[in-house]
Amino acid sequence: MMRIQKILKAGVAGAMVTLIAASAHAAESAAEKMTADADVAKLPGVVLTQKLADGLPPSVKSSGVLKVATDLTPPISFHGEDGKLIGIDADIAAALGVILGVEVEMTDVGAGAAIVPSILAKRFDISISGINDDPELEKQVDVIDYMYDATTIMTGKDNPLGIKSMDDLCGKKVAVPVGTFQAKMVEATSAKCATPVNIMSIPKMPDVLQAVRTGRADATVNGYATSVYTTEHQTGNGKGLQALPDIRLAVGYLGMLTAKDNPQLRDSVVAALLQMVDSGAYETIMKKWSLGPLAVKTVKVNDAANMPAD
Repeated sequence: MMRIQKILKAGVAGAMVTLIAASAHAAESAAEKMTADADVAKLPGVVLTQKLADGLPPSVKSSGVLKVATDLTPPISFHGEDGKLIGIDADIAAALGVILGVEVEMTDVGAGAAIVPSILAKRFDISISGINDDPELEKQVDVIDYMYDATTIMTGKDNPLGIKSMDDLCGKKVAVPVGTFQAKMVEATSAKCATPVNIMSIPKMPDVLQAVRTGRADATVNGYATSVYTTEHQTGNGKGLQALPDIRLAVGYLGMLTAKDNPQLRDSVVAALLQMVDSGAYETIMKKWSLGPLAVKTVKVNDAANMPAD
């Protein structure tokens, strides 16, 4: 899944967080109130649970609002035809609002690279956006591992260049989202190539897909779930693209992020997610978006070392 893995260096972290967060603020959409649709609201387990609501940190309880950062990666999170945020994350966010008794405001921050800085800068309480978990990320934030994913390659329709592996990207033009795990994978591949990969770093995932769709790039390396969904449904800028489902690399977790100094929120969200998992609501949401095989059986925190994405 296109997601940030870049870790800010000690000594410049504060300045970098401020700079990136400020830039992201200019690109983000307006906050959107997430209300559970009828198919989510009726699910078992999606009910107000006062014990969990009482465990929220005072800042969230007093405001009655949970501020959530996301970015666009269908079917994890994307805009429907009416412009509203939809997808797995939108449904989970709305369900969490019901269980925890708070209003959920979800904001598309404009790019995956803005997610970590926005949490570190305390502009948002949590991200609900499928970011690849890894041990380095866990040094910066707490990561709630809420689904699985892997990585595959996307090409133009019918794979005109016959790409069958990462090695086949040598000498090709490959678009990747800035600062992501997938970008690192392409860089590592390029380093081994006789003819390096021509890497096109692009901030937003929809623009990455557009580059491949229009032929400016030959391929992209992307989250398995997003790639397969985009191919099957030909959504948005994904029209005219093809995932290569036989290529399934770097199986790992996707995670929600909370600040290290906010364990009350982390634990409340984990408990609410476990309630959804145990009741079957979580799996129903995953299946709704055709990603049942990527559902976790339980919810863990900072567990990347036990499910390495390499």
